[in-house]
Amino acid sequence: MALAPRLFSKSKSKLVYGSQVLLQKEYAVPVRHFAKESAPPALKGDTMLKNIFVELKNKYETAIGLLKKEKITIDPDDPAAVSHYANVMKTIREKANLSSESQHIQESIETQTADIPDARTYLLTLKEIRIKSGLADDLGAEALMIEALDKIEKDLKKPLLRNDKKGMDILLAEFDKINKKLGIREEDLPKYEEKLELSIAKAQLEELKKDALEAIETQSKREEFKDEGTVDVKSLDVRNFI
Repeated sequence: MALAPRLFSKSKSKLVYGSQVLLQKEYAVPVRHFAKESAPPALKGDTMLKNIFVELKNKYETAIGLLKKEKITIDPDDPAAVSHYANVMKTIREKANLSSESQHIQESIETQTADIPDARTYLLTLKEIRIKSGLADDLGAEALMIEALDKIEKDLKKPLLRNDKKGMDILLAEFDKINKKLGIREEDLPKYEEKLELSIAKAQLEELKKDALEAIETQSKREEFKDEGTVDVKSLDVRNFI
C-alpha cells in the first residue's frame, strides 16, 4: 500500500512514500480487515497466551542463532561495518519474520489513519507519526502538501473528504507535481528505504560502541584490571557476550 507523497529522513537518510498511493478511505484500511472470512477461530485465553509465548520464543532463538554466526565489528564510522551489520539485521528480520523500521511506520500509518474521513486530518496524522518516529521532513514536503490541499479546499469551499474521488484525483495530481519538483520517484523507494536502514544500523552501532566504552572504562578502574592494556572496541567479538 502506497501513501501520499512523503519524504521522511533520519540521520540524513530518507524514506520516501510515492504519490501513487490513494488517500481514499477504503485504500487506507489494512488488508487484514478484508480477510475476516478466512481468519482462524478465536482462541481461548490460555491457548492464545501459549501461542504468543511460543512465537516470541522462536523469534528470539532465531535471532540469537543468527547473531552467534556473524562477526559484528563495532565501528559506526566504517561504512563496510555498518553495511554488514545492516545486512545481518535484515537477515534476522526475514528469518524471524520481524518488521523493518519502514514497515513499522507503514503499519502505524495504516492503523492510525484507517477511520479518518478527510484529507487534512490524514496529512496532520502523518506528520504526528513522522515526528514520533524521530524522522525529519528535510525537503519541506509537508508544507507543500498542505499548500496544495489549501488551494483545492478553497476552490471546493469545503473540506476535502477522502471518498471524494474527483477532489482526491486533483489532489493526487498536485502531489505528483510536488514529487517531480522534489525529485522523488516511486522507483527510487527501495533505495531510500535502504538508506534509512543503514542510518538505523549506524545509530545502533554507535549505541553499542558507547555502551562498550562505558563498560571498558568501568572495568579499567577495578584494581585487578589496572595493569591491563586499553581494549579497542573494534576488536571485541559480540558473539562472546551472547
